[in-house]
Amino acid sequence: MTTGFFWDERTFWHAGGNYAFTMPLGGLVQPLAAGGLPESPETKRRLKNLMDVTGLTRELDVRSAPEATREQLLRVHPEHYLNTFKDLSDDRGGELGDCAPFAKGGYELAALSAGLCIAAVDAVLTGQVNNAYSLSRPPGHHCLPDDPNGFCLLANIAIAIEAAKANGQAGHVVVLDWDVHHGNGTEAIFYDRDDVLTLSFHQEGNYPLNTGGIDDRGQGKGKGHNINLPLPAGAGHTAYLHAIDRVAVPAIRAFQPDIIIVACGYDAAVIDPLSSMLATADTFRQLTLKIKVLAAEICDGKLVLVHEGGYSEVYVPFCGHATIEALSGSSTAAPDPFAKAFGSRQPKSRFDAFLIAEVDRMAGLLDL
Repeated sequence: MTTGFFWDERTFWHAGGNYAFTMPLGGLVQPLAAGGLPESPETKRRLKNLMDVTGLTRELDVRSAPEATREQLLRVHPEHYLNTFKDLSDDRGGELGDCAPFAKGGYELAALSAGLCIAAVDAVLTGQVNNAYSLSRPPGHHCLPDDPNGFCLLANIAIAIEAAKANGQAGHVVVLDWDVHHGNGTEAIFYDRDDVLTLSFHQEGNYPLNTGGIDDRGQGKGKGHNINLPLPAGAGHTAYLHAIDRVAVPAIRAFQPDIIIVACGYDAAVIDPLSSMLATADTFRQLTLKIKVLAAEICDGKLVLVHEGGYSEVYVPFCGHATIEALSGSSTAAPDPFAKAFGSRQPKSRFDAFLIAEVDRMAGLLDL
């Protein structure tokens, strides 16, 4: 099996603005020593570094990619948005939405992030590799066509889907989003379409505050083709695996896609600063294995994981390494140094039973 790994050092050079965590500087908001947003390059760089040190990188088909073209971007984003973004990027950088700042040159870096995703999807659909991982940055799943937010400037996955459709490579596509935040951008772009099934498993009431409800099922032709599973704070390993088995697997199997794309955020992990969930590195390993088995069953193994959130510089590398181990079938391991401690923090039996029952209740509301 060949697994493609798409990355580019330049994406690590994307920079946010004058923020302290998620708050703009000013008034009583004091600058942080490290500076900037929690969406820093270090989580991704440290993942790549760990892969290099263990030798996992050498087992992958490592590639870069060109920036997404204007034509590819225009299939998702209107011209006025791209023009405004490009003009501000050429000038000095700035901010066009909520918590989505960028420095000078940010347009090109965002286009490169989308380009990596396009290339990963293309490589899988054309049989160059069996599956692929795109280390995209900045992330994309919050970005609406003309409204960047939540660190996301371009809708990477949606752009890649439209590129594949324009090339006649895919008819039906699944986007499974297990980032801890609701994939509101991806949802909005495909909300009235029946050729893309979007599923978002996220922490209830996290971000964005006004999206991600279980009753939001799509509209028009897209009715029934959007699934949200807002999980209670404190959900951990068992609840996440049950959610995949109970909701994602039957919904995806019924849809019969040509490819599965995962919006792969690691911010549901135990010590992420932007969530209150309890997933571990092994959680992400098992999630990946389950979806990999499903992809082998229904779409000839065509599976792409696209990096989204995850803000613990210490833990994201281990979560990502476990995920890519599972995706590639590698035996090259980076043992989780937090496994014992984080395992002891998992929900106890009574709360785990409540979480499983809550997933089952929501599955019933979704007719799954």
